[in-house]
Amino acid sequence: MKIAHVAPVATTIPPPKSGSVETMTSLLTEGLIAHGHDVTLFATGDSKTSAKLAAIYTHGYWHDENMWPWELYEMLNLAAAVERAREFDIIHYEAAYYPMSLAFTRLSPTPIVQTLHHSPSRAEVALWARYPEAPFVAISNEQKLLLEGANVVGTVLHGIDTDRFTFRAVPEDYLLFLGRFTAGKGVLQAIEVAKRLRMKLVLAAAEDDYYRQEIAPHVDGTQIIYYGEADFAAKIRLFGGARALVYPVQAREPFGLVLAEAMACGTPAVALDLGAVREVVDEGVTGMIFSDLGEMVDNLPKVFSLDRRRVRERAVERFGVERMVREYIAVYERILRSKRA
Repeated sequence: MKIAHVAPVATTIPPPKSGSVETMTSLLTEGLIAHGHDVTLFATGDSKTSAKLAAIYTHGYWHDENMWPWELYEMLNLAAAVERAREFDIIHYEAAYYPMSLAFTRLSPTPIVQTLHHSPSRAEVALWARYPEAPFVAISNEQKLLLEGANVVGTVLHGIDTDRFTFRAVPEDYLLFLGRFTAGKGVLQAIEVAKRLRMKLVLAAAEDDYYRQEIAPHVDGTQIIYYGEADFAAKIRLFGGARALVYPVQAREPFGLVLAEAMACGTPAVALDLGAVREVVDEGVTGMIFSDLGEMVDNLPKVFSLDRRRVRERAVERFGVERMVREYIAVYERILRSKRA
């Protein structure tokens, strides 16, 4: 197939540090090429890819305050792919924020499929229902439920390049929180868990206003330690050294990539039962899931006895990038068969 893969243009593909959407976009692009497909990646000019790179910006708007409003930069990048629609069999838009690709549904001679990377509200889905024919790929069954009323043509869980995640059998003595500093990610709850268990907690994420206002007062450099934003190599070290990843989310997440990444290093996860957690964590195998914070505190030490090698093996079985690529190819083929019919 000839595929146009439209990435976000906030930063490079793959990202220099954090960025789950950019990471998934890169893995899928390279995987499609490995399967023999002809892929053109619409991304920033400083991206690294084996695909044909189509770039109308030299760099992303995360790195240039003059690139505003960001929505227009995203829209023009998408439009560049649609303007070349007849060169492709399918256009795949990675919707980091919202599926602005819907506006092109009836203008493009080539089918446009969109992957959404957040949990939509009912009001959003009601608006998107103006284009009932537009195909969506859900990233979990949790997200599929939230997309009720939209045309969900498949569910594909995220994949990771498990070969790049180093297994570590013997961890150090700390818990890890890795993710954005927002109320929904549950970082304050992670701190509470660590304090109640009298364990060291490492916080790894980019500093922002929420960190400065809500988190920094708890950081003492001894029990609660702020690491900063981790690049890939640092992230692997932090995952491998942690006795467990603490994931006390307060909002319904559509996936939870950090869970799969930690497991690929052999590190089990402890999470609250919200969103897609049960689709990622195998209870009693790769981690433990709790109904509330008190239950997590009382039972978290039990996770330390889980077989870290089995945690790694299960992560490889379920979240290898090859599985994700094959499932997306199957989705593309179904869309093209439907178009021909």
